[in-house]
Amino acid sequence: MTLRELFDYLNTNPLSVVAYFLLLLITAVLAGFFGKGEGHLSPWKYLYSAIIYLVCVPGIFAAALAVYLFLFEQGGSIFNVNLLTQVLPVAAMLVILGVIRNNVEFGYIPGFGRLTDLMMTIFTVFLLMYLLNRLHLVAWVYVPVQWLLLIVVGLLLLVRFGLKRLTS
Repeated sequence: MTLRELFDYLNTNPLSVVAYFLLLLITAVLAGFFGKGEGHLSPWKYLYSAIIYLVCVPGIFAAALAVYLFLFEQGGSIFNVNLLTQVLPVAAMLVILGVIRNNVEFGYIPGFGRLTDLMMTIFTVFLLMYLLNRLHLVAWVYVPVQWLLLIVVGLLLLVRFGLKRLTS
């Protein structure tokens, strides 16, 4: 199955996508209602962790896909954005994270730091890809590929280090 086939399937079955995010939202609201003030305790924080991962992975993927389409596909109009597969996951992620934030600090959620690291890594890679795409660098025959890879990895580490210093 290709990515296009997956999106075609989701577009023909929109109820499954809406039901998925609606179920996660209802679960987060109910967990906030029944575990009011206890979100940092053991059973609730693992439930919140599962909800966060189930909503953030599609949301991050949809955001990365949207950035890719607008930056690298050259000519993707905002009027061609698919609301079901590009907007709904990001909007659901923001809403559900807001609902969860009302009951528990994200520092208590196991694995939340890994998600923020994933988001920063994706952002850094897209930033480097965009800059390298806009610079129109030409790889000369005399420069070994290993050196080019080392330069890209070095830039990636430099930007990630700068972002971590900026956010902390």
